[in-house]
Amino acid sequence: MKLPKSKQGRSKQNKSHIPFRLNFLFFIVFLLFAALLAQLAYLQILNGASFEATVNSTDTTTETKNVQRGMVYDSTGKVLVGNNSSRAITYTKGSGVLSPDLYKIANNLVTYVSIDTKKLTDRNAADYYLADKKHLSTVTAAIKKEKNLTDADVNKLASADFNAMAVDYVVQNNIDSLNDKEKEAAVVFAKMTGAYSLSTVYLKTTDVSDTEMAEVGEHLSGMNGIKIGTNWSRSYPNGKSMNSIIGNVTSESTGLPSDNIETLMAEGYSRNDSVGQSYLEKQYEDVLKGTKSQTKVEVANSKIVKQAQEYSGEKGDNLVLNINAEFQAEVQKIMNDSVKSIAGSNPYNPGAYAVVMNPNTGAVYAMAGVNRNIKTGKVTDDALGSINQVFTMGSVVKGATVMGAMMDGVITPSSNTITDEPIRLAGTAPKSSWFNTSGSANMTLSASDALMVSSNSYMMQLAMREGGFKYSSGSSLDMANSIFPKMRGYFNQFGLGIKTGVDLPGESTGFEGVANQENIGKALDLSFGNYDSYTTIQLAQYMSTMANGGTRLQPQIVKAIRSTNEDGSLGSVKTEMTPNILSTVNATKSQFDVVQSGFYKVVHGSNSLRTGGMMSDATPSISAKTGTAQTFYGTAETEALSLASYAPSNKPKVVVALVFPGMANNTGSGINSQAAVKIYSAFWKMVESSGK
Repeated sequence: MKLPKSKQGRSKQNKSHIPFRLNFLFFIVFLLFAALLAQLAYLQILNGASFEATVNSTDTTTETKNVQRGMVYDSTGKVLVGNNSSRAITYTKGSGVLSPDLYKIANNLVTYVSIDTKKLTDRNAADYYLADKKHLSTVTAAIKKEKNLTDADVNKLASADFNAMAVDYVVQNNIDSLNDKEKEAAVVFAKMTGAYSLSTVYLKTTDVSDTEMAEVGEHLSGMNGIKIGTNWSRSYPNGKSMNSIIGNVTSESTGLPSDNIETLMAEGYSRNDSVGQSYLEKQYEDVLKGTKSQTKVEVANSKIVKQAQEYSGEKGDNLVLNINAEFQAEVQKIMNDSVKSIAGSNPYNPGAYAVVMNPNTGAVYAMAGVNRNIKTGKVTDDALGSINQVFTMGSVVKGATVMGAMMDGVITPSSNTITDEPIRLAGTAPKSSWFNTSGSANMTLSASDALMVSSNSYMMQLAMREGGFKYSSGSSLDMANSIFPKMRGYFNQFGLGIKTGVDLPGESTGFEGVANQENIGKALDLSFGNYDSYTTIQLAQYMSTMANGGTRLQPQIVKAIRSTNEDGSLGSVKTEMTPNILSTVNATKSQFDVVQSGFYKVVHGSNSLRTGGMMSDATPSISAKTGTAQTFYGTAETEALSLASYAPSNKPKVVVALVFPGMANNTGSGINSQAAVKIYSAFWKMVESSGK
């Protein structure tokens, strides 16, 4: 069947357009391929090096940020040290950031934020001024002209040398002339330049207003590295009375301690991180600091382009102390009041110190101290003086002398009778007990009675026996120098003359006098406590060792380390501090009975010469050893009044040790006994039942 002519013609016309459409499609595809080839040529040939550098400049690393420090509680759960949070403006420095970049960011930031300029230095101002390329060019030209330097000379100079030269020029010629906002920018610039790559520094941590927060937040995109964050600072809700034990942390303005900055930075700290600077804050830094948050940061062309938090960080753990804050405050008050009460008649008294300790666990219940300025009379708290101030303590150490003699075998628990008489040696003045200076009161004493009446003669005769010297009146003292280390070795076993190990930095070892033949007579002084010097906490450890029957325990300020609950309250126990035995005295119970009996007689004995009778009415009963050491302030004769004691006598629960140095000679004030009785009374009332 044939189609009509009109339809046949239309069919032929349509077929004639097919090749044209195919050709057009091929042409479009050709253009697209051409464009793709052109783009590849652009990327690979013309700009390949540039894009390769961009890829190579991209870096991924981890940024860390501080978390809230752990808190400090007293033994009752009272917060001694907490944390205050405040708004903060921070800066995280990218890698390869140059001074002109920081200059621009600093100038931008201060248009939205007010910065305190009180600590702006001339060096800071000069550094900021020279960060402007125009200023640097002008100063460089001036230096070249002034010093006749050629371009070659400038090129030969190390960059750091020329920078220092430029800074000095700006400072000396006072040419920075910064306005108020430029000074603010200079402060910001100094903090940012001091930051290490990808470390975060605080630019403003106080009084950040709502307006400043909003303005900075709106313009973060134009200030690479600037962030809105939180700053933590220490707070003391119950006052700072215990700061001399707790210590301090550095602030963001002071930064890391200069004497330890390299070590701390190697451990991951930033320059202006807060870190424990003294005492408990320093001793327990690893516990309190917590774990920093970790954020994965991608940097390209010196700019932070991407961030993703990998770990949110963990707040520091908390310290719970053995110290009851109320009792600590009362002991401090007792010592303050005591020093003030004697100041008028004791012009050379430099203060007083006390330690209260559990003889069975080593727990420190209180550490109090008073520093008195002898020239002005001003009294200030100095609790740490109880571990770092050393004094000649006097007869308080005689318990260790008696124990050493029994351990050495020169006396025994059943055979220890010696006659108290003045010791007269050739070429020296007589040495005697306080009650028998002329020899008219010679008496036969047992070891426990010698402690009761505090016989110097008895102790000197023990030392001579230990030194292998058979005493007779008028003979020359003939002993080897080995008597010094022998006696000190026994003293050390009880804690005298060695560090106690208290969990605080800065403890003193004490002071040892010269031990040679020229000073051999000083061994006699050593025997009754008038040669070497000790700290108050050593007295406390010594008496604790006597009280518990020979176990030398580490004094411990911290009772436990605990976590934090989600609501911020004190959490579960992570570490409970158990008694830490440092050493054990190799002596028998019968030997300890001799000394403990003597300590009881010091307070409760029937002899009128007992030295601790002022404490006899205290309940429960106190056992003690008093001490009086002859000392000097310049040429003025003075004495140190000390005391080491425990109670109850039959089952010791607490030790009190204290010292009042620099007292007027022969005052007989009994201030040491009076203060001890007050401390015991406060302890039974505030800390623990007396168990009467």
